[in-house]
Amino acid sequence: MALFRGAGGEAPPSTGLRTGCRGETRDSQVFPGGAAGDAQPLRPDSPLAQPAEGGDILPLLVRGVRYEARGVALVDGLSLDLRAGGRTVLLGPNGAGKSLTLRLCHGLLRPHAGEVRWLGPDAARARDFQAMAFQRPVLLRRTALANVTYALSLKGIARPARRKLALRALERTGLLALAHRQARVLSAGEQQRLALARAWALRPRVLFLDEPTANLDPAACRAVEAIIEAVDAAGSKILMTTHDLGQARRMADEVLFMHRGRLLEQTPAAEFFERPRSDEARSFLRGELLQ
Repeated sequence: MALFRGAGGEAPPSTGLRTGCRGETRDSQVFPGGAAGDAQPLRPDSPLAQPAEGGDILPLLVRGVRYEARGVALVDGLSLDLRAGGRTVLLGPNGAGKSLTLRLCHGLLRPHAGEVRWLGPDAARARDFQAMAFQRPVLLRRTALANVTYALSLKGIARPARRKLALRALERTGLLALAHRQARVLSAGEQQRLALARAWALRPRVLFLDEPTANLDPAACRAVEAIIEAVDAAGSKILMTTHDLGQARRMADEVLFMHRGRLLEQTPAAEFFERPRSDEARSFLRGELLQ
């Protein structure tokens, strides 16, 4: 059992590496080769279609978590269960504590009170089986390919295997033709796809995504959503934040709704959108400002 108890502050660095296609429907898929196109299902023998050996770290239990900054509670009394299967989307207005919650779950931050527990058989190695892609991708001053192979090297993957895995990840995210281009000259959408390729190559059991499509145009947004769907189909648990209700309706199997640092609802997505339980959630879905 892996456990973070409250002491507060930043946790050791992790191996992890904005949102808006409003009004768009789900009509594009993961790319074959280096350009956008229809999806080609992952072959059963594809490395990316198989979960990493071991890595049974779920469920994740969060109990009574409090996180402060300068004496102000930004997350308070947070309790949730994250279980295998399906995509969980974290919703709430600005300042609700969504991004902080991701970082607390991922272990980038330690709570000031409460605990974060991985309870699966491989919980002691939980850090090895999770990854995170940020709202603003954190990319090295290297090529797209080198960004992915470097992450694999940190995980101890042998050089021949990591190049194969990296190229496959770039292929599945439509970046193979850009493998030798410097990562920092890629477009915003390409950079986010690269961040997802790097995370996917690690074959995480849990993937945390902090507003992965913010400020992307509709086509780039659809491309990123397609990659997330493929990562989910390959067996990774997805926990992501978004401000885009259309995206949440498309992507979510389960919804966590937060307001003022507190979790108000954890419910199946269909139920949340049809019959939200809290007044705050009903106001949020109507587009009203929450006090």
